[in-house]
Amino acid sequence: MSTRLRLGVNIDHVATVRNARGGEHPDPVRAAEIAAKAGADGITAHLREDRRHITDKDIERLTRAIALPLNFEMAATEEMVGIALKHRPHAACIVPEKRQERTTEGGLDADGHRETLAPIVKTLGDAGIRVSLFIEPTPSQVEAAIALGAPVVEFHTGRYAHRTGAARADELRRITDMVALAAKNGIEPHAGHGLTYDNVAPVAAIPQIAELNIGHFLIGEAIFVGLEEAVRRMRAAMDVAR
Repeated sequence: MSTRLRLGVNIDHVATVRNARGGEHPDPVRAAEIAAKAGADGITAHLREDRRHITDKDIERLTRAIALPLNFEMAATEEMVGIALKHRPHAACIVPEKRQERTTEGGLDADGHRETLAPIVKTLGDAGIRVSLFIEPTPSQVEAAIALGAPVVEFHTGRYAHRTGAARADELRRITDMVALAAKNGIEPHAGHGLTYDNVAPVAAIPQIAELNIGHFLIGEAIFVGLEEAVRRMRAAMDVAR
């Protein structure tokens, strides 16, 4: 029997709505508390270089206020390493980051940046922070994660989410194969990006995946049904698939 699949809820876009007008509403910490009540297993927040949604104050408040594990998404920069070491989140997921992008576009090139990533992975790990690399589901990226000693990888599911028919099936097979490769080598596989009620089941059914991280879709659904109901529905869809 497969183990229970964890759900990490990304609350970045609660902060996006708040920042559009300024002030303190809606509050990402309140969103984290509601997600926890609805069945989330963790909270994800991405502190970007330009602070376009989550802010330093949000990270400080989340660290103090929530009982769930905090997954701190971060670029591979000296500034972000320092912030992670200050707050000591449960996990730090290293992601690619470009100022001009609307959202994270594709996975981190761990293979091409091994020299940059190696000291960051070691420094965070030595501080007791569980390091994850957000990567594409390809052999070279998994092999780089193995060489870097990352305990977790999160596979980018954006291509799967945005394709249909045979192309989506091909991408799902690629994800499935790379999940198996990571797990075989002692790395815990996670997945995320672009997942919805309609497409989550095939990914959730991959038995080695331990966690899905989902944000934008849930915050969008919350406009219509409320965040608690949106998270509960996603939790139920994942449970049925697993």
